[in-house]
Amino acid sequence: MCGIVGYVGNKKAQSFLISGLKRLEYRGYDSAGIVTLDESGAATLLRAKGKIANLEEKLAKNAKTDKIGIGHTRWATHGEPSEKNAHPHQAGNIYLVHNGIIENYKELKESLKDHRFKSETDTEVLAALINSFYKDGKYPLANAVVQALKLVQGTYGIAVVSRKNPDEIVVARSGSPLVVGVGHDETLIASDASALVGHTKRAIYLNDGEVALVTKNSIEIRTLNSEPVSAKVEEIETNLAAIQKGGYEHFLLKEIMEQPKSLAETLRGRINTKTSTVHLGGPGLSEAELRKIKHLVIVGCGTAYHAGLLAGYYIEQFTPEITVETVIASEYRYRSAYIPKDSVALIVSQSGETADTLACLREIKKQGIKTIGIVNAIGSTIAREVDGGTYVHVGPEISVASTKAFTSQVIAMTMFGITIAQAKGVKSGVLKPYIEEIAKLPKEVENVLSSTNEQIKTIAKKYAKYEHAIYLGRDTAYPASMEGALKLKEISYIDANAYAFGELKHGPLALVDDRFFEVAFLPKGTLFDKAISNVQEVLARGGHVIVVTNEKKFDMPVENVVKITTSIELFAPILMNLVSQLFAYYMTTARGLNVDQPRNLAKSVTVE
Repeated sequence: MCGIVGYVGNKKAQSFLISGLKRLEYRGYDSAGIVTLDESGAATLLRAKGKIANLEEKLAKNAKTDKIGIGHTRWATHGEPSEKNAHPHQAGNIYLVHNGIIENYKELKESLKDHRFKSETDTEVLAALINSFYKDGKYPLANAVVQALKLVQGTYGIAVVSRKNPDEIVVARSGSPLVVGVGHDETLIASDASALVGHTKRAIYLNDGEVALVTKNSIEIRTLNSEPVSAKVEEIETNLAAIQKGGYEHFLLKEIMEQPKSLAETLRGRINTKTSTVHLGGPGLSEAELRKIKHLVIVGCGTAYHAGLLAGYYIEQFTPEITVETVIASEYRYRSAYIPKDSVALIVSQSGETADTLACLREIKKQGIKTIGIVNAIGSTIAREVDGGTYVHVGPEISVASTKAFTSQVIAMTMFGITIAQAKGVKSGVLKPYIEEIAKLPKEVENVLSSTNEQIKTIAKKYAKYEHAIYLGRDTAYPASMEGALKLKEISYIDANAYAFGELKHGPLALVDDRFFEVAFLPKGTLFDKAISNVQEVLARGGHVIVVTNEKKFDMPVENVVKITTSIELFAPILMNLVSQLFAYYMTTARGLNVDQPRNLAKSVTVE
């Protein structure tokens, strides 16, 4: 992995490939490369370790007018980040770029005695395998790719060109996304539709097990079993402005500040304050099916998992006869978990391509359980494979750290819970406070972001030299504290961990000393006084405490207090999460680190 682009048409391929790779920089990578072919099949292969700027330096000395090519940004899996391990990889006349992991590459490599391997990657093995079928002329390029893929175990999204066929690209996918852009006298390839924005609005999203032979004027799709596929051309909804910084220094800050708008889009047409009702069309469940639900499984990874935890707390509050189980996809996929009848699974993923989450979806469907996607990326694999779904409609997230998706995922799942409660006959008086607060959230989010921004920036500078942090919360504030710790950890590299307040005496109090600071979420409510006692325990041991609260009368000798002025109470942890997002952002800028592309991480985790 991590990003693929391709071009065949009448324009200079190098220009599109470089611009496309820049669009995919947010996904995370450690090397990059492109190859283009001229009309005679002569190849220009350029690869570089590090950022695309290093590749551009080579391009400046090797500019070509070639009209076909493929490119890649690599996030190292097999072999260290280096030029020799960068894609594209060559075997004979074949050039290949690849996202995914070839699990049986070692045994395949043993069978390829004629190829002299130059890299440590599994991708070069696949290139050599394709070449073994192609080199004697027995198979056309597309057929050679198919024959090779039939021997492969693992995941892949690939694009292949050959010096013998300098007018066509073969692409295929299994578990790793690929999009074919349909242009005028040109065809474009990308692993993410954002690379196609501004070039075409029409795209075909490949399904697993599909292989496409593309030229500038044709797209022929077949399965690995050579069955023809009728391609569905869809419209790309993202616009160019959505994937640009729009005057902000970083995408992360832009996306944090976009949350009033993105949340409003999530709610649009789905909530009615006059009737105190929620209407979600996407899940596709009848009133009778909703009434039967007794068990809800929420599946996600990272931020999506935290969103599921928080939504689960809310759903339990107003639908007491339902049990909610939120699980980490990478663990759940390997458990021998029995899902009871009358269950529904919520499959949560911003990208809609998360490998572990997708694997869980498929396992859950085998048990005959209805699956509902909570997804942002339209046309993604999860969005297409679930039985029904709710798009969160937050627009592109370019920064690796997810922010606006978290907020909308929580609310989208909570609204799904409300639709269950409505079907089950839960009294409107119980649901009304939740619905009213959800409707207010976009404006309240806007107020919190504008009123706390400068204060949080100042506080962050005071703590930027710390290397350890503890986040604390109770009830709904606990999942919010987990997400806060994750945000700080992933972009500032501070060792941040979250604990439920009640767990302090069971171990974490031993950590409190001058190396640590503590962030405590204290929402108003029945557990507020208990949380105050927990903060006192930390202070008694010399803790450096930052409190985030919506309680006006809070008055304790902590180092810093961020008071949120809001009429929101039930969903106060959502607002507190905004504070932790800004705090993580300003801590990272104060430490002089790469905000949008933290080390070792990728935006879309499409391999296990």
